[in-house]
Amino acid sequence: MYQFGWFSTGRGKGSRELFKTVLDGIASGQIKNARISYVFCSREPGESPETDRFIELVKNSGVPIVCFSYQKFKGDRPDNDVDEPLPEWRLQYDRHVMELLKDYNCDLCVLAGYMLIVGKEMCKKYNMLNLHPAAPGGPKGTWREVIWQLIDTKAKETGVMMHMVTPELDKGPVVSYCRFPINGRYFDAHWQAVEGMTADEIK
Repeated sequence: MYQFGWFSTGRGKGSRELFKTVLDGIASGQIKNARISYVFCSREPGESPETDRFIELVKNSGVPIVCFSYQKFKGDRPDNDVDEPLPEWRLQYDRHVMELLKDYNCDLCVLAGYMLIVGKEMCKKYNMLNLHPAAPGGPKGTWREVIWQLIDTKAKETGVMMHMVTPELDKGPVVSYCRFPINGRYFDAHWQAVEGMTADEIK
């Protein structure tokens, strides 16, 4: 049986829907001979109402869940720039995660709303697939960051992709992707409303 590890920060409805969709796909046989062997969440109960809903959903599904708070581990340390190498303390967080997960088996880890950059040691240990809200060569970062970059560049199209995780943010080998336009009847009025404005001005 093919086993998935599921990594998420559980920040919102999208994280819950992704998890439920895969569970339903396994139950219906659309995803054959597979199971989610565990979920790892980078928040703990009580940190966020949205994450608490995600944790409750996972527990109710019967899938084992392991939680380890990134924010508590981080403490007062500043966030590092996404284009800079991860500092030692950040790599240490990944090491703690790997220690917590050592008794679980998986063939592929799926990053579905996991809001942390994965360090090189974790990349070497696991096969990891990331869901990214932009097409190959498109903006990096979270879906919100991607949207602001698309607005700033007055993009005419965008996309989504699944790619293998490497230490370089959102630049691993592409597994699958699609592109779609963001102009035309459903978008033109929105573009006109922000014409001549930067993303910072809109914010």
